[in-house]
Amino acid sequence: MSFKIKGEMREVFGKNASRRLRRSGMVPVILYGAKEVNVPLTIKKTDIFQILKTETGENTVFEVSFNSETKNAMIKELQKHLVTDEIIHVDLIQIAMDRAVRVSVPVVTVGESIGVKTEGGFVDYITREIELECLPKDIPEHIEIDISNLHLRESIKVGEAVVPDEVKLVSDPEAILVHIEVPAKEEEIEVEEEEEELIGEEEEPEVIGKEKPEGEEKEGEKKEDKGEKEKKGEKEEKGDREKKEWKKKEWKKKE
Repeated sequence: MSFKIKGEMREVFGKNASRRLRRSGMVPVILYGAKEVNVPLTIKKTDIFQILKTETGENTVFEVSFNSETKNAMIKELQKHLVTDEIIHVDLIQIAMDRAVRVSVPVVTVGESIGVKTEGGFVDYITREIELECLPKDIPEHIEIDISNLHLRESIKVGEAVVPDEVKLVSDPEAILVHIEVPAKEEEIEVEEEEEELIGEEEEPEVIGKEKPEGEEKEGEKKEDKGEKEKKGEKEEKGDREKKEWKKKEWKKKE
C-alpha cells in the first residue's frame, strides 16, 4: 500500500468535542466495516488532504491503523462546511482486497472534436463520472474517451467508453457522456428560418382575398348591372300604372 495513516480511537463525542478536534488539526471519522462494529476514530486532516491529492483521489485504497489493528479502507463520504468548505467529518469504509467494489471514476476527454475545431461548436460535458465495479487493486484513475471524430450534434455514450477487461460498467450504457453542441445564436437563426418556412407554407393555400381573373370580374359586374336595371324598370313600370289609375279617378270625379 502506498498510503498508511494512523488513527486514534475517539471517546468524546458531540459538536463541541468535534470543534475542538478540528481546531487541533484532527478530523472526526467513522470506519464502517462489512460485518464488524463501526469504529469512531480521529485522523490528521493533513493525511486526508494527502489522500485526496493522489491521482485516484477518493478511490484511493490505503491502510488505517488504530490500537493494534490495521485495516484496508477507502473514503466513503466527505462532509464539508457549507460556507468555508472545511472538512468537518469523514466516513471510511473497510475494504476486502479480494472482493469487488463499486466506485465512480472521472471521465477524461482526449483529442479535439471536428465539430469544435472546424464547425464552430463546443463540448458539453453531460456526465463527468462513470460507475464501475472491480477489485480494489484494479480501480482505474480515470476513463479516457476520444472525441476527435465527433461532429456537431454528435455524442458519446457510456456504453461506447473503452474500459479495462477486469472492470465492469455499472452506469447506464445509454447515458450520454459528452455532446457537441451548436452555439445558441446559430440555433436561434435555424429555428427562425424554419418558422418562416412554415408560415409561408400555411399562407400559400389561402383563397380568401385572392384576386379573381379579369373575365370573372367583368361577368360578375354585368350580372350586378343587369339585376339593378331590372329592379329599376320594375319600379318605373309600377309608378306609371299608379299614375294612370290616379288620372282615371280624377276624370270620374269631374264627370
